[in-house]
Amino acid sequence: MAETTTAKIFDYPRNAWYVAAWDHEVTRTPLARTIAGRPLALFRTEDGAPVALADACWHRLAPLSMGKVIGDELQCPYHGIRYDRTGRCTAMPAQETINPSAMVPSFPIVDRYRYVWVWVGDAALADPSTIPDMHQMTSPEWTGDGELIHAECNYQLVVDNLMDLTHEEFVHTSSIGQDALSESEFVTSHTDTTVTVERWMIDIEAPPFWLKNMRDKFPGFSGRVDRWQIIHFEAPSTICLDVGVAATGTGAPEGDRSAGVNGYVMNTITPETDRTSHYFWSFQRNYRLDSQFITTQLRNGVHGVFSEDEMMLQAQQAAIDANPDYEFYSLNIDAGGMWVRRLLERMLEAEGRMAVPAAVGS
Repeated sequence: MAETTTAKIFDYPRNAWYVAAWDHEVTRTPLARTIAGRPLALFRTEDGAPVALADACWHRLAPLSMGKVIGDELQCPYHGIRYDRTGRCTAMPAQETINPSAMVPSFPIVDRYRYVWVWVGDAALADPSTIPDMHQMTSPEWTGDGELIHAECNYQLVVDNLMDLTHEEFVHTSSIGQDALSESEFVTSHTDTTVTVERWMIDIEAPPFWLKNMRDKFPGFSGRVDRWQIIHFEAPSTICLDVGVAATGTGAPEGDRSAGVNGYVMNTITPETDRTSHYFWSFQRNYRLDSQFITTQLRNGVHGVFSEDEMMLQAQQAAIDANPDYEFYSLNIDAGGMWVRRLLERMLEAEGRMAVPAAVGS
């Protein structure tokens, strides 16, 4: 691929499902969270249904997230005005007549895959069937756990990071990085809403992270492995990483992974502002399902890996802010990320909010 200059498109689509919280974070106590630039107050009704209202009272814009839930209604902490799940005012202090204009925006919201998803764009377009597939999060064939990272960078920088895993060779040298990453070939494909990057590394030494996991499943394992990384992106910002290793020559590239260990790193990144994002992740595995010890070890291990990414992404954001006119240059390894940016460009164009082209050159 010839050298390509890619413009820094940092806006975010609003006609999309974004994860607002882990399901356990949304309770009867209001939670404040900004999603795609929109401050929200999240809570649950008495029957457990999630609700998302704009986090500003109709009266004086007091944050509703500072209030309390009474029955199925959210009460403003300033003057006690109450709102139902649709955002309509149901009670005002010191008066019987309710102003008919007294309401706040409410947003489509759905519980799925251990997450709470919200749509802050045109509510008429909010189809829950288009929520990205993360079935490994709730499938009985998989188990795992994860965390929420408040990333001090634009959400597209996190997406770039996950679409090109060759950075592991340099950023994660003590855990999952190895020379074979940048030496191996990869295949990129795409549809109107997805991008997939597939890489296989055949007959290599297992890096420390994967050697430990092989020994968790196969005590005493030694020898070389075949390693795979299959990156699957669903617009606007969900990335499922199908990753693992198997004893070399046992058929993993042909589909038989029984002599190996397989994990799914489930990532979904929600823009908060143009310089901050909510990064939700979980590591799911399909072996030793009954071991909470392994689940906790894996979560803590991935936490350490992602902490290294956080440092790099925060430094990258600072450099971008210091060089606002600089355009990105692209290498062969950026093919997946460039297709992602083209898909995001199309989503922004459909909303009438596109400002710059996604790519310049060829």
